[in-house]
Amino acid sequence: MHLYTIRCPVASWVIKRPASRVVLIGPDKSVFLINAIDPADPSKPPWWEIPGGGIDAGETSAHAAARELHEEGGFTDVTIGPVVWAQHVFFSFGGYDFDSDEVIHVAWTEQTELKPAAGLEYLEALAFQGARWWTVDEIEASASAFLPPQLPQLVRDLVEDRIPQEPVRLDQ
Repeated sequence: MHLYTIRCPVASWVIKRPASRVVLIGPDKSVFLINAIDPADPSKPPWWEIPGGGIDAGETSAHAAARELHEEGGFTDVTIGPVVWAQHVFFSFGGYDFDSDEVIHVAWTEQTELKPAAGLEYLEALAFQGARWWTVDEIEASASAFLPPQLPQLVRDLVEDRIPQEPVRLDQ
């Protein structure tokens, strides 16, 4: 009887996708952020991020932003504004590698009640640690990690209605 060792190379899958994110501004000029962890990597510290995700086939980035706001925050009454930022990001999350071209819209709502986890996918539900409204001063003063990392430096302009004419590239 022979004992064989079979070695299989580990496949490396990269999910390449367009994505849409959104800076949601509430009636008191606060910003909605989601607190998350990587369920597959407990060594990563938690972070606060703007809502968003992949753009489905046939969907515009504005429609994807509105859908993500509903899924991740329960928001149903939002006004989606223009794309204000754009970036190309490569990241690992939940055991998967993502290669993503992202556009980031600004949006406004009068709705303040949060209903997170209204439609979260499995990995999102595992990652979700909470959500809340932040003032610009709180974001700027916080030592927390944010996604995108430039959020504390850029968000005040949006909250004060200084919308860029062209999307600002965050990855330059």
